[in-house]
Amino acid sequence: MTALAPELTDLQAVVEEVWSTFVGYEHPLCPRQVPPGTPLDASVWSGAVSVTGEWQGAVTVELADDVAQAISRVMLDLGDAETLADDDVADAVGELVNMIGGNVKSLMPGPSSLSLPAVAAGRAVFPSDAHEVARLDLTWTGEPVRITVHCPGSPR
Repeated sequence: MTALAPELTDLQAVVEEVWSTFVGYEHPLCPRQVPPGTPLDASVWSGAVSVTGEWQGAVTVELADDVAQAISRVMLDLGDAETLADDDVADAVGELVNMIGGNVKSLMPGPSSLSLPAVAAGRAVFPSDAHEVARLDLTWTGEPVRITVHCPGSPR
């Protein structure tokens, strides 16, 4: 069975729309060329949501720590000198993956439900039957950002 996946151009449009709404236009997301299977070369925060129903899948966001800290400060309207707790970063990463995941869900056959976000300081772990069906490797302010869609079943 091959997994139905969002078109890469649609995923890119969703991510750019959510990112500009969430973070603004001051610093754009830029494409980054990375070979498949290459981990991000930075300490990361990751968030994941699952979609269940007519379409099954998961959407993950991996952000360099500096990116996660910066978007948290934007979301909470905090200056650089103000203290930022890990809970604040987790909330911001969770909200970002929730918004991207909800938009991906809307692209796929429904009805489907979106899980609550799971967030970690580090990389997300997936069941062995999940495989990547779409991935965007980007940079924001020179730091890596990765958005991935995973599905159960055999790879294409």
